[in-house]
Amino acid sequence: MDTVPTTPPAPVTLGEAFKYWLKLGFISFGGPAGQISMMHQELVEKRRWISEHRYLHALNYCMLLPGPEAIQLAIYISWLMHGVKGAIVAGVLFFLPAFALLSLLAGLYLAYGELGWVQAIFYGIKPAVVAIVLFAAWRIGSRALKNEVLWAMAALAFVGIFVFDVAFPWIVLAAGLLGAAGGKLAPHKFRMGGGHGASHKQYGPALIDDDTPPPAHARFSWQKLALKVGAFVLVWLGAMAAIRGVPALAEMGEFFTKAAFLTIGGAYAVLPYVYQGGVEHYQWLTGPQMMDGLALGEATPGPLIMIVTWVGYLGGVAKGVFENPVAAGLAGAAVATFFTFLPSFLFILAGGPLVEATRGELKFTAPLTGITAAVVGVILNLAVFFAWHTFWPQGTAAAPFAGTFEWFPVIVAVAAFVALWKYKADIMQVIGVCALLGLVHSFIM
Repeated sequence: MDTVPTTPPAPVTLGEAFKYWLKLGFISFGGPAGQISMMHQELVEKRRWISEHRYLHALNYCMLLPGPEAIQLAIYISWLMHGVKGAIVAGVLFFLPAFALLSLLAGLYLAYGELGWVQAIFYGIKPAVVAIVLFAAWRIGSRALKNEVLWAMAALAFVGIFVFDVAFPWIVLAAGLLGAAGGKLAPHKFRMGGGHGASHKQYGPALIDDDTPPPAHARFSWQKLALKVGAFVLVWLGAMAAIRGVPALAEMGEFFTKAAFLTIGGAYAVLPYVYQGGVEHYQWLTGPQMMDGLALGEATPGPLIMIVTWVGYLGGVAKGVFENPVAAGLAGAAVATFFTFLPSFLFILAGGPLVEATRGELKFTAPLTGITAAVVGVILNLAVFFAWHTFWPQGTAAAPFAGTFEWFPVIVAVAAFVALWKYKADIMQVIGVCALLGLVHSFIM
């Protein structure tokens, strides 16, 4: 039986931390749950940089914020340890490998995507995406929809976006307002249940232990808040000024900034908004291309929200922002990624102490409970939309069921969902098997 250490580990330099965050960027597969578990095992259990209670406290805080919670947790821990420099190092290294890999894959996709064997692979992958999104709706719904009121809000959100084509931001706003009202009128219906509670496991003293006071840079003050918000605004304005001469890039900057503030509920929650904007409004890419990008995003390291890199790359090429398609794609990918992740740094560096101080108060959490319920309905709509694209590939908005109905993708989608739901299969393995089935199907048919 292993003995529990009695002394904290030696202080960690920013250079030593840099090596860990770089490694994490290359191995952070498995989506938010996998990434959060990976960081817990390494930072709490093995390295003891932060205690169990402080880790869970930080995680609960990040779960309340817009944006990808896993990268924000990394930013938060590194910020506690090494201040602003640590936050930037952890945040950038978390998504940089995925940015490089998805940009490369997007370039190859545009160059060779018409090849028969490539199309066969994506023919098998598309139904896997349907199953993955449907499973996400089930997984979030099983945790979030604790009573009939929240179920009703999820149903209303689905009807609103599916039947009446209500834009995603309006659904988020309405759900937040209903949640705020519900928190006052029926508070027992809007209390955040489950979640990440305290643990009693002991791994020995940590560098940031339960009773370690927050460092000076992590203490809240209105002056610091104003300065950091001001710095964020200046960085955002400077970046927008730099791309103002290229209208398509400026539109991307504005769009992905809005998307970053709407990702309450995780990456799957903002996918419908990115779809509405990227496919329907700006026409940066097509629906099938969006599905292909989502599949590749699931199979690469980094946050799932890295789908924005794919959207930006294809959008830069489609709009011809530069004559060279590679330069155009990289410009679009860089703009989409930068403006998506910039607010995550703001939320931790500027808003962290303030939001953490109010965590657990119903008047702040009830609107988020309402939004999470609505998000379930929105994700279900996305699954239906992807299923339509996959099962009726010739369908259009005017004739949704035109062309032949594809039975093979239905069988693959059902099998993939069962593998995810009943057998807890790894998402990457499911995508790989489905890709192989697509290849086999192409040889047989």
